[in-house]
Amino acid sequence: MNLSRLCPGSPLNRRNFLHVGYLGGLGLTLDQFLRAEAQAQQPAAAPARQAKAQAVIHIFMPGGMAHQESWDPKPFAPVEYRGEMGTTQTKLEGVVFNECLTKTAQVADQLTIARAMTHGEAAHERGTHNMFTGYRPSPAITFPSMGSVVSHELGVRNNLPPYVAIPSMPTNYAGSGYLSSAYAPFSLGSDPANAGFRVQDLALPGGVSQERFTVRRNMMDTVNEHFRSREKSDNLDAMDTFYQRAYGLISSERARAAFDINAEDPKVRDAYGRNAAGQRLLMARRLVESGVRFVTLTYGGWDLHNGIVGGTRSQLPAFDQAYAALISDLKSKGMLDSTLVMISSEFGRTPKINGTAGRDHWPKVFSVVLAGGGVKKGFVYGKSDATASEPDEDGLTVEDLAHTVYTCLGVDADKRLMSPGDRPIDIVREGHTRRELLA
Repeated sequence: MNLSRLCPGSPLNRRNFLHVGYLGGLGLTLDQFLRAEAQAQQPAAAPARQAKAQAVIHIFMPGGMAHQESWDPKPFAPVEYRGEMGTTQTKLEGVVFNECLTKTAQVADQLTIARAMTHGEAAHERGTHNMFTGYRPSPAITFPSMGSVVSHELGVRNNLPPYVAIPSMPTNYAGSGYLSSAYAPFSLGSDPANAGFRVQDLALPGGVSQERFTVRRNMMDTVNEHFRSREKSDNLDAMDTFYQRAYGLISSERARAAFDINAEDPKVRDAYGRNAAGQRLLMARRLVESGVRFVTLTYGGWDLHNGIVGGTRSQLPAFDQAYAALISDLKSKGMLDSTLVMISSEFGRTPKINGTAGRDHWPKVFSVVLAGGGVKKGFVYGKSDATASEPDEDGLTVEDLAHTVYTCLGVDADKRLMSPGDRPIDIVREGHTRRELLA
C-alpha cells in the first residue's frame, strides 16, 4: 500500500489522516474521534465506594411539572389552589396522588416522594441547569451534568457508553460542561417508540458490509503502523485505544443487543405501553441492565400555563402505565435495589390556578420522586404547606439532592475536578447527603 498517495505533496501525519476521510469512511466523525480520543487518554476510573446503586435512570419532565397535579395534590385546599382534578389513594396510608396516577399509586410502597424540593430559579434554562448539574448557573463556567460526572468518575462498563440520552440530549446542561466532551451523553438520535427505530452510529456505516468494514480496519492498522514508525507520541497509543473501542462498540453483539428494543418480549412492550413514555422507559431498563451507568430520558411537555387539566390528562396516563411497569419490572428482575430511578422537573407551578386555567412557574416548592438504588421505600420526605406554596418541612436543595445521588452511586461528591485553567471545582458545592432518604 502506497501511503504517500493518500496525501499527495504533503507528509502523512495524523492531521492529514483525518483530512483524507478515513474516519468518515468508517462512519466516525471528527468530533466522535476527538471525544473518544480524549476519553482514551484519561486514567482508569476509581472503583465506586460503598455504592448501593450501580446505575441511575433520570426521568426528566421538561417544562415544569405541576406538583399539585401529580405528586402533591391538596384536596382540602380551596378550589383556586387545588384545581379541578381529583386524587387516587396510594398504598401508603394518607398519601394520595393525582387521579391519573392510579397504577403508580399501587407501587408507592417502593417509592420515596420528596415533596419539599426547592430552589430560586423561575426561568426554564436556569431551573433545568439546577436539576441536571446540582449547581446554580454561573456566567463564568459551564458545569457538567450528573451523568457526565458519573461517566468521568466510573467509566465504561461492558463496552457500553457510560452515559446515554433518550431520545437525545435534552439540553446543553445535560452535557459535559467543563469536562471533556468525551463525557457527554451518547444520544440515540431517534425515539424508541418510532416505527423502524434504529440507533445512530451503532450500525455499520451505510452500505458498508462487515467484509468491507474489516478491510477498512486492516487499512487503519497499516496506517497506524506507519505512524508508529515515524512518530513516537502518546497520542498514537490513544488513537489505537480509540479505534479498538470504536470497533468494539460497532461490532459487539452485546452492545447491539442492548439497543435492540425489538428483541424485547412483545408482552413486556405492551405492559410499558407502545408510546413515547413506555418505550423510552423500557429502553432505559434495557440499557442499565446491559451495563450503562446513567440514562437520562425526557417525556412530555409540562409548561402548562393554559388548560392544565387537559394537558395533564393527555400526558400523565401513559407515563403512569410506563413508570409503574418500570418499577415492577426492575423489582421482578432483582434490579431495583441497584438502580436509582429519579423523576425531576425544572420547578413546580404556582399555588393558584391562573386566568387561563393553568399554572405559572414556581420554584419555591415542588416534588421529586426517587426509587431503588439505596433510598427508602414507601416514604414521604418533607412536605409543602397547605396551599403547596412553599416548604413546610425538610426543604430539599438541588445541592443536597445531587450529593445524595452521588452517594448512592459511591461517587465522592466532595471531590474536586479540574476545570480549564487548572481550577479545582467541587463535584457538589455546599451540599450534603440527606441520610434520612437512605435505606
